[in-house]
Amino acid sequence: MSNSLPFKISVLVFLSNENEELLLIKRSKSPNQNCWSPIGGKLEMDLGESPYECARRETLEEVGLTIQDDDLKCFGYISEKSYEGNGHWLMFLFTCSRIVTKTPKSIDEGDFAFFKRSDIETLKIPETDRKLLWPYYDSHRNGFIGIRTNCDPSKKLTVIEELSLQ
Repeated sequence: MSNSLPFKISVLVFLSNENEELLLIKRSKSPNQNCWSPIGGKLEMDLGESPYECARRETLEEVGLTIQDDDLKCFGYISEKSYEGNGHWLMFLFTCSRIVTKTPKSIDEGDFAFFKRSDIETLKIPETDRKLLWPYYDSHRNGFIGIRTNCDPSKKLTVIEELSLQ
């Protein structure tokens, strides 16, 4: 196991419009460059930022939407060891009850678009999102899921559910 890799903590925020289409960003930077993903980003750990604070900040910075803690529901976490062989990630997953009324303008992180859930499978998305993120979004967004994975590119992807509440 690559335990000398950097460890990063991040959030993903699932936002939608009035048609229940999900807002995704086509990332212009690594990780997941040129792939579609929910918005999000890394916690400012040097400031002691919490996952909720990070989700609020990232939603404001990327989408221009001001939200409160009670607009968010944390529905899980995914711990990814050796993601892309470059680092370990702990991602907190949030849904947001606030509706996004228009497609946000492009930012240096990438371009935005809304998609029906059924269309997301046809997009270029990270393979781990295809196998982990979206299936667990579908099954647990109204509950809670805790997952640990080993994403080492030289090994088979392993997934262990640490906690599952539906």
